[in-house]
Amino acid sequence: MKSICVIPARYSSTRLPSKPLKDICGKPMICRVWERASRAKSVAEVIVATDDERILQAVEKNFGRAIMTRADHKTGTDRLAEVAEKFPDADVVVNVQGDEPLIEPSLIDELVAEFISDKNLQMATVATELTNVDEMNNPNDVKVVMDKNCDALYFSRSLIPYPRNAGKAQVFKHIGIYAYRRNFLLAYAKMEPTPLEQSESLEQLRALENGFKIRVIKSACRFVGVDTEEDLKLVNEIYQREEF
Repeated sequence: MKSICVIPARYSSTRLPSKPLKDICGKPMICRVWERASRAKSVAEVIVATDDERILQAVEKNFGRAIMTRADHKTGTDRLAEVAEKFPDADVVVNVQGDEPLIEPSLIDELVAEFISDKNLQMATVATELTNVDEMNNPNDVKVVMDKNCDALYFSRSLIPYPRNAGKAQVFKHIGIYAYRRNFLLAYAKMEPTPLEQSESLEQLRALENGFKIRVIKSACRFVGVDTEEDLKLVNEIYQREEF
């Protein structure tokens, strides 16, 4: 089974302009993400998918691989699907966000392993236990509830499950790392937006509303996505004190 990893990267960002090119210990952030993802043992190739020549040049200058994609994509999934079409021999496509410079390579391997062990699996993602009350009530921190097989029941910006009886169930934060069976990804990108997806502004709900399962891997890995200057400073501090 052949797997590839794709890292969508747009130049524009509302909260942090030119985010993919922000410096992390001497290299652009997108290059740090590419380096980390490239350490995964299960993927044959790691490709940055971008709509900006500056990002393409930065990746290639640092010996990575990047592909130019259309600039009019509405979602990262659309950009991902455009790249997947160029790799007809790929069975699984892993989507790593371009603002996750601390991505754990073994987590990518765990996602791919799910597709090897479950031939019917079409989509998988990641979650980590949430204990911080502020994050629980922050709509930017997406929550997910799963069944006993670790398949997602629902994703929400609201706190789920509601703690009517506190302590009876864990709260999990969804981490936006995905893996797809390639054929499913191409079909998924063509599906019409669904009511719950539009209400919550969460694209993954489109898969659930169309009756597809999303496997959720529970992880204890640290996730420090870069959305602000404060996040960027923290990641630089982590890179400086730890060997990456």
